[in-house]
Amino acid sequence: MEDRFWETKSLDDMSREEWEAICDGCAKCCLHKFIDDDDAVEAAPTHYMEHNETIHYTSIACDLLNTKTCSCTRYAERQQLVPDCVKLTKENLKDIFFMPTSCAYRRLHEGRGLPSWHPLLNRGKKTAMHREGMSVRGKTVPESEADLDNFEEYIAIWPLEDLD
Repeated sequence: MEDRFWETKSLDDMSREEWEAICDGCAKCCLHKFIDDDDAVEAAPTHYMEHNETIHYTSIACDLLNTKTCSCTRYAERQQLVPDCVKLTKENLKDIFFMPTSCAYRRLHEGRGLPSWHPLLNRGKKTAMHREGMSVRGKTVPESEADLDNFEEYIAIWPLEDLD
């Protein structure tokens, strides 16, 4: 990969290896989220959000997440094991509403560049990200241990934080 390739290439022009390297590995995308919808009868996945709706992040993490490394323990199989696990692609990037504002893909898509704590700016290490509190490390409960009937109790605002 070219040095600082994200500064000279658009997300659309990146190779598969470059695309994967853009992920900061924060694991915020592995958190359960919900959208306030007074008309909904039961929870269901969605591919869009109405203008009057708000997305809420929770501290409930997917059971496949290793919360120490902030990585999926079954990455290659995640979509088969968790059908509503979203695979972010160049094609669905325009529907990025469900990603936190600190997400590297979202930041680049919006023209904001990578944050100083991003692993690509720190010799490939996640240390700065964890130190700045930008990952899920130490902040979550596994979905298998959460009281999903009372998911509102797990609403968290920290996933919405975005530094530089």
